Amino acid sequence: MNLLIMGLPGAGKGTQAAKIVEKYNVAHISTGDMFRVAMANQTEMGKLAKSYIDKGELVPDEVTNGIVKERLAQNDIKEKGFLLDGYPRTIEQAYALDTNLDELDIELQGVINIEIDPSKLVERLSGRIIHKETGETFHKVFNPPVGDYKEEDFYQREDDKPESVKRRLEVNIAQGQPIIDHYRAKGLVHDVEGDQDIELVFQAIDTVLSKLQ
Repeated sequence: MNLLIMGLPGAGKGTQAAKIVEKYNVAHISTGDMFRVAMANQTEMGKLAKSYIDKGELVPDEVTNGIVKERLAQNDIKEKGFLLDGYPRTIEQAYALDTNLDELDIELQGVINIEIDPSKLVERLSGRIIHKETGETFHKVFNPPVGDYKEEDFYQREDDKPESVKRRLEVNIAQGQPIIDHYRAKGLVHDVEGDQDIELVFQAIDTVLSKLQ
């Protein structure tokens, strides 16, 4: 089974990807892991990626696409299938993936899209607070400090402040929507409601995947 999982930051994509891999035994392909492995193994694309990273530059699309293609060409993919996570991030990468899958004679069978209202994600993502003295991390809603706590004893990272979170989500929506539209036009997208218990989200995904097998 060859799959792609999509969803905004905080939608629970990582959690669900792990559950899919555990149950269906597909190869989990996340871009971060792929870069690390390609660089460690000194593949052609890995060396190229390292040359950009060492200079503190962004890795260009063609190198990222090349690393994904290298990974998809490995033997375990033909046997197990894959779950792509964190790629494609742009519509250009989606077109490159189409081409690479064609060249490798691999068919993408489904795109799991975890849907959740962005305003709810702001609450999820901007609730993180850190204790100034101990460095312990809490969440205002989901994991608050025990008892009465003083706001002034805690701080928030700039990244976690609501304004920053909103901006990050806006960028993700702008980049992600054309990709979803692209796959929806191919009839590959399966929307799953992400604003519910983790197990219920997985049940919904499981129902979709059992029909794809």
